[in-house]
Amino acid sequence: MLHPGYSTRRIASELKSSGIIRSERAFILWHYLHRGRSLKAGEYRFDESRNLIDVHNRLARGDVYFRTVVVPEGFTMFDIARAVEAAGLGSAEDFLKVAQSDTALIADLAPGAPSLEGYLFPDTYQFSRMMTMHDMAAAMVKQFRQVAGQIGLAQPYPSEKPGGKPQMLAYLIPDPSLVNRTVIMASIVEKETSVGEERPLVASVYYNRLEKKIALDADPSIIYAELLAGTYTGALHHDDMHFNSPYNTYTHAGLPPGPIANPGKSALEAAMHPAQSDYYYFVADAQGHHRFARTIEEHNTNVAAYRRAMRGK
Repeated sequence: MLHPGYSTRRIASELKSSGIIRSERAFILWHYLHRGRSLKAGEYRFDESRNLIDVHNRLARGDVYFRTVVVPEGFTMFDIARAVEAAGLGSAEDFLKVAQSDTALIADLAPGAPSLEGYLFPDTYQFSRMMTMHDMAAAMVKQFRQVAGQIGLAQPYPSEKPGGKPQMLAYLIPDPSLVNRTVIMASIVEKETSVGEERPLVASVYYNRLEKKIALDADPSIIYAELLAGTYTGALHHDDMHFNSPYNTYTHAGLPPGPIANPGKSALEAAMHPAQSDYYYFVADAQGHHRFARTIEEHNTNVAAYRRAMRGK
């Protein structure tokens, strides 16, 4: 790891002590013979012995080592924080501090948001140890903005003056409250099903319940409430349905105050374009899919079928 401000002698010393070069003096001499090329700070990995010129060229190019952070659809900020730590990029606690405080990154998308939850877009990222936690979170938010532009949640347009050079893409946000509502709904849909073709139907159930002012009764919202409180034990129990939190959609009508996970593109599209249905209930069918119902009687029949199927496994 070569930190900013290291002198050439310090760099040579670090390389020698790590067994990457054999002679500090030769490295320094080569560098001074090529003064036009500065050496870049960063983390470097050398899997095999390299000659002095190759090492110098790599440092001059800034060919740093990147660590992979995979963020699957439906990961919460707590999951992402653990992934960042597992990649050796810093502590989960430090990432969470940024995710829970650096809300200026989404001020135009979700004014007053309590955290970056929902806007840390699921993807595979390449980060270096020279990046700060803010840099990593900002990269995830940037990816959210790009996808939001692609699906019409936020419309991209080129900011360009006549005769001038194209500038960075800006984004027109049609209605921040609508954007945030969509992301909240998408996060619930994401946590309820991983089956792409079911997502618009799941979204329709929740929108139908919202319209009739029926509580959403989404189990993932209780899990998230307990994650925020630090009390989640890995499984839900009957008593958890009464957990005191505005995120508990059993005891609080309407949408929760913020997203409960980070949805992917498919879930966002489902929240934007739900199916047209008269369903108000759904339950798993023990085959990885769901059964949908219009009435509580139909739903109870589906629940009984699910329980029988689970007992038979």
